[in-house]
Amino acid sequence: QLQLVESGGGLVQPGGSLRLSCVASGFTLDHYTIGWFRQAPGKEREGVSCISSSGGRTKYADSVKGRFTISRDNAKNTVYLQMNSLKPEDTAIYYCAAHPSLLLNACMFSVSYYYWGQGTQVTVSS
Repeated sequence: QLQLVESGGGLVQPGGSLRLSCVASGFTLDHYTIGWFRQAPGKEREGVSCISSSGGRTKYADSVKGRFTISRDNAKNTVYLQMNSLKPEDTAIYYCAAHPSLLLNACMFSVSYYYWGQGTQVTVSS
């Protein structure tokens, strides 16, 4: 069974920080492009960030540039999303997704991915 599991979500005040983790089981992530996506109530799923299989290339949505950082530790089969300066509009369910190495111009589109986690809730509220 190939599986991705997200963790690290929770309730945080505006301006706070969270670090999300995405751990793979059943396969290794070292040859996979990984994306982070989010879906807020009543809205479509949107790309947040993605990272190449080597970790050498990353992309970010304009709305999170300068606040979020994606990274990976292939030895731990884990990808992270560090989220700083959180805003209420960041509230959403966050998903990680994986696909054998993608072109970077495709990595922010959900249709590019085959494997998906179940999501972790992030709520930013005072």
